[in-house]
Amino acid sequence: MDKQNAVVIGGGLGGLSAAISLAKENYSVTVIEKNNHLGGKLNQSQKKGFTFDLGPSILTMPHIFEHLFAMHGKTMADYVNIKPVRPHWRNIFEDKTILDLHETLKKTVKKNKSLSENDLQELQAFYRYAEKKYRFAKKVLFDHQSERKRDTLKHYNPLKIIPDSDMFNTMNDGVKKYINNPHMQDTLNFFIKYVGASPFEAPAVMNLLPYIQWEFDLWHVEGGMFNLSKALEKLAREVGVHFMLNSEVKSITKSAAGIDGLNLSDGSTIGTDVVVSNMEAIPFYEKISKEAESLIQPYRDTYPPSASGFVMHLGVDRTYDVLAHHTIFHAESSKAHFDALFHSNKLSDDPSIYVVAPMKSDSTLGPKDHEIIKVLPHVPSLSKERDFSQADYDAFRETVLDKLERMGLNDLRKHIVTEETWTPHTIKDAYYSNGGSIYGTLAHKEKNMGFKVPKQSKFYKNLFFVGDATNPGGGMPMVVLSGQQVAKQIKRRHK
Repeated sequence: MDKQNAVVIGGGLGGLSAAISLAKENYSVTVIEKNNHLGGKLNQSQKKGFTFDLGPSILTMPHIFEHLFAMHGKTMADYVNIKPVRPHWRNIFEDKTILDLHETLKKTVKKNKSLSENDLQELQAFYRYAEKKYRFAKKVLFDHQSERKRDTLKHYNPLKIIPDSDMFNTMNDGVKKYINNPHMQDTLNFFIKYVGASPFEAPAVMNLLPYIQWEFDLWHVEGGMFNLSKALEKLAREVGVHFMLNSEVKSITKSAAGIDGLNLSDGSTIGTDVVVSNMEAIPFYEKISKEAESLIQPYRDTYPPSASGFVMHLGVDRTYDVLAHHTIFHAESSKAHFDALFHSNKLSDDPSIYVVAPMKSDSTLGPKDHEIIKVLPHVPSLSKERDFSQADYDAFRETVLDKLERMGLNDLRKHIVTEETWTPHTIKDAYYSNGGSIYGTLAHKEKNMGFKVPKQSKFYKNLFFVGDATNPGGGMPMVVLSGQQVAKQIKRRHK
């Protein structure tokens, strides 16, 4: 029997995962990528001796990545080295409290003077609660690929769906049921950074995020996170995946069977039996298949974009002891920060700021006695009603640097050797993400209960989506899992 052809549009982690998984299912796979690198938002820049990871900074659930290698009889450790990060995170608050999250609950309480035995008991109770959220999501989203709320009824005891998912509450509601310490509340709520949503509007099932980090640990990729992309590219080439870089899909040709051809920017057309789009559904329907606006609008309403980011990649000529590998400088009011992000449509006067200093774990990434400081406050995604000028971003840069210098990064401006800044516009242009979002679809209790765009297209039966805007969701592990799941869906379709 001849191999069927599968074309993957976009070589991000979801596209690479789908390609590797389809190769295992005996498909002839071609990946078309408009940029000159693979890995999508997992990107890299090198300047003045510094190696900057431009995208994701945290690896969790490495077993999901390992599965891609294992399915082809290979071992991930032969391709890339990972090591655990200690501590997981540092949290710095306006009252000068510093709270470090360690790899266990007991160590977290023991190592922080501001925490007590009562805090440990509360954390342990919250952990048991969060584990239920993970077990629920694992069964309905990870194992059985539920794509919509009603699908959960097929795979989970209907009498337990409401209590086990805490269906009627938000993430913040779930945290406050168990945790009284306000700093720990802010810390646990900030796990929502993995998906770029608000804990005050995301469904309570998002409390699986702290459980995942404690259960599966938090990891750094030696030599930079981009080495993970290189490892997957190497594996993909070994198993026969063909790549076309600097090549962009501009439109499709249609038939009764669905999509039978992709028209490229160089004027050529490539035929296909199956299309997997690592490009998000809404931009795909806008730019590639060019659907009527009336067909796209329901997707906009149900699956709005997650937060974007104002990202500064700084190389500095000194080190800062106040920083851990991952540090969060919290806003005075967490609620005000998220309101500015999702409701006021403005760049916050007091953002919570996520800072990555990877040389704390990996000195090879820059010159001796220097520091890489990646600064990432979330900002609103772009829309027809919401946009920001360069002057807005310049002013926001000063707001962010003022806060960092005030909260411990003394004279940071004076020590910057090199700087590269990405805005929502940069992100949108580079990856065609909806509104310049970083994490795909917004997890929102009222709009979608945390469900994303279904992987199989409603309009074309041989078109499938992978990535952070589709199920099971945002973050590197879920994106990679989406690629593995799509291969299973395609295999079932062609049985």
